[in-house]
Amino acid sequence: MKKKVVTRILAMSLATSMLMISLTGCRFGFASDPDDPNEVEKTEPIDTSLDTFTYDASLSGTSITLLNSKAEIQTALEEMSKQYEEKSGVHIEVMPVTDGDSPYTKVVSLYNSGNPPTLSILDTTDVIALAEEKAADLSNEMWTEEAQDYLTEIDGKVYSFPLCIEGRGIIYNKKAVEDVLGEPFDPESIRTLGDFKKLLERMADAGMEKPVSLAKEDWSLGAHHLQYVYETYDGTSEGAAEAIDLIKKGKLDLASYDRMSEFLDMFDVLKKYNVAKADPLGADYDEMAIDLADGKTAFWFNGNWAWPNLEEAGAEKEDAYGFLPYYFNDNPDDYVNQKIQASPSKQVMLDGQMSSEKEQAAAKQFLNWIVYSEIGQQMLVKTCNLIPPFQNNPYEPADPLSQDVYRHVHEGKAFNAAAIVPNDHWSVLGAAMQKYLAGRSDKKELIQSMEAYWAEQK
Repeated sequence: MKKKVVTRILAMSLATSMLMISLTGCRFGFASDPDDPNEVEKTEPIDTSLDTFTYDASLSGTSITLLNSKAEIQTALEEMSKQYEEKSGVHIEVMPVTDGDSPYTKVVSLYNSGNPPTLSILDTTDVIALAEEKAADLSNEMWTEEAQDYLTEIDGKVYSFPLCIEGRGIIYNKKAVEDVLGEPFDPESIRTLGDFKKLLERMADAGMEKPVSLAKEDWSLGAHHLQYVYETYDGTSEGAAEAIDLIKKGKLDLASYDRMSEFLDMFDVLKKYNVAKADPLGADYDEMAIDLADGKTAFWFNGNWAWPNLEEAGAEKEDAYGFLPYYFNDNPDDYVNQKIQASPSKQVMLDGQMSSEKEQAAAKQFLNWIVYSEIGQQMLVKTCNLIPPFQNNPYEPADPLSQDVYRHVHEGKAFNAAAIVPNDHWSVLGAAMQKYLAGRSDKKELIQSMEAYWAEQK
């Protein structure tokens, strides 16, 4: 069963949140397959024969806009919007955030120009920064009952629609491990950092000297890696906020904080067995997907959003990929060694400032259509390849990474924690992590960089 964890943001944190964007979601380029440029993309069939959803005929002819910050589902959202228009008569223009742009900056610029999107897919922190001034209150929407485990509440109100659950950890290629060791691999047998180290040592001795791919990107290092320091305070978003507050006030000494030293112990293991150890800052993200799919490496720290990269690199949905936790220590009972991190990383905000009542009604109907219509339920999972946060959705994701996150969530083997950090966290501390990755700084210098960064936050 899913463990109920509702993110609540204290009012005192809202003053600083206007400067924030979330680091949980991802921006990355897709791997390409130059050998097969004419390959036709496979799509999951959608059964449109059953549709019991009730459409409001008065909304037909309405046009709304949807700002999309999740690049890998742009085409899927366009397909979903087309299907919704055929059924409802409501047109949705899906507007992509340009690669490299900040979703927060994009949506703010659209507000400043007087032409904000009706709906915006944003990171959680973006919603927190904008909600009370810009967003419509969605607290009384029916779908909130279906997503209670994954709602983001701001001062007791719900201002966003949780689009999906995303999880991260150490991706493994089961076949690659078994091919090297010549024996079956049971991921459940790796329960501690010591177990993981022994596995890597065995693989190195068996011929795969560097089984790990380690991305150099600042968003990976400064967000997906480093935020474990905050998120593992107690495994909740509230705990992550408390840890950050204590660090800012100088009441949590990072040099003696056990989660900081444990995080670095794990990161050092990944560094040691990094396939790009000789030139870690020269590592190519797309090449990592190819290496894992080809079995040159067996492990890649990443999230289920990396599946399109792996699939482009040749991985098949029938292949055995999954996640190991980000191991912190040798205590098999520590939840960090038992669970992967998974949280509602993308939220949909409805403009409540400039959109007309009819536009808002059409947008709300679209959100309800995603949750309650047979077609919308299918398309969220099959077309967009997302993990649904709604308990009434009967469909499971098709790719092995999302399937494994889905399994972890429903078996209680995931912790729902998301750290809310300033918008320059991933670039400033990502750069500090890059120095550490490249051996140009030590643990003391890294910690000093973190403490200096948080000391500047108000």
